[in-house]
Amino acid sequence: MDNSILKKGTRVSDCIIKFFIYLAAGVSVLLLLGIIGYVFVKGISNVNLQFLTTVTSTLKGTVGVAGNIVNTLYMIIITLIIVTPIGVGSAIYLNEYAKPGKLVRAIEFTTETLSGIPSIIFGLFGMVFFGNVFGFGYSILTGSLTLTIMVLPLITRNTQEALKTVPDSYRSGALGMGATKWYMIRTILLPSAMSGIITGVILAIGRIVGESAALLFTAGSGYLLPKTGMGFVNKIMESGGTLTIQLYLSMAKAEYNVAFGIAVVLVFIVLIINLLTKYLAKKLDVNKRQ
Repeated sequence: MDNSILKKGTRVSDCIIKFFIYLAAGVSVLLLLGIIGYVFVKGISNVNLQFLTTVTSTLKGTVGVAGNIVNTLYMIIITLIIVTPIGVGSAIYLNEYAKPGKLVRAIEFTTETLSGIPSIIFGLFGMVFFGNVFGFGYSILTGSLTLTIMVLPLITRNTQEALKTVPDSYRSGALGMGATKWYMIRTILLPSAMSGIITGVILAIGRIVGESAALLFTAGSGYLLPKTGMGFVNKIMESGGTLTIQLYLSMAKAEYNVAFGIAVVLVFIVLIINLLTKYLAKKLDVNKRQ
């Protein structure tokens, strides 16, 4: 019994490794708090109701990002409407229908390669293909289609991993009871993997919100609010600069107060997205266990 695990003392090497692990975690937390704190100190004084609800106008003497916020929401909604069914459908095909072989390996390799391509290359491709070939020009639609290609690997891979966590007994049990494969996927697999799918979607939203290089070449830098009525529909064919684009332009013009104010708004959005991710994932996991 003297040689049992419970009787063994702590090794010096374990203590050293544990110290460096805690040190690395502490440095990560301090870096995050430092960045957020610096941005808030420099920019929170510039964020007010007028800043959030108006657009920049020399004649009216206003400085605001309302148009950029609306453009960002347009970009998120349109991109998700296009990419979510494609990404989830691709993951279902790869995980449930496709037989392991060269085709599946080629698709997975392509997906992984897409996720590693620099965003500026996506921007060049989107500008030439969607902007020039299809004739969409600098518009929110061109930017959304470009972002669709960028975040497609993220949603596909997350959905694949979520589907893989569902036990095979669920599949065999449903099929053994006479259910069709699509009925089994729709009523058992997708609800069971929903927390992972939603996590992938919300991570994609974070990528959309933070993107700037690709959108600079595809969506342009328009900052005006859409007109009432059909203006909201026609807005997708107009130039629309997101918050990150406006942040870049403000820094280029040495408008540092405006830039830090936009940075505060972006930090708030990212924090909300991360909190929403944790809340939805936890809630769906609890419901699945019940």
